Amino acid sequence: MEQRTDMRFFTYPKDALPDLSSYLVLTIDAPPLTANDSMYGLFLIDGTWKHAETMFQQVTKQQHVQMRSLPNHFLTAYPRRQDDCSDPLRGLASVEALFIAYRILDRESEGLLDNYYWKEAFLKKNENGLSSSG
Repeated sequence: MEQRTDMRFFTYPKDALPDLSSYLVLTIDAPPLTANDSMYGLFLIDGTWKHAETMFQQVTKQQHVQMRSLPNHFLTAYPRRQDDCSDPLRGLASVEALFIAYRILDRESEGLLDNYYWKEAFLKKNENGLSSSG
């Protein structure tokens, strides 16, 4: 994904973040993401649930960000081995969340899951929800 021109990657805490006022942060307990949000960029925090929470707190303390959630019928295929997620089945892997968000926002999702080991399991588990999300 790092070769995609529609994505930028930052290393926490080393890299300074740009102004995120025109971006949405995906989180579990927020208003749902809809096609009406297509004018915003997406800001994903990727890390273990424990570390992602720390990064989330830092980002939201430093910047005003709008938050959105994904529909709760989507389920992860990632075999989670940690207990830090408040809702383990809804706690999607970052690439899963990005794929769903791109589908909802009608953005090019082709290739996003190409190197995801659990791609087929994820698509099968969510085939009904994905067919209705774009």
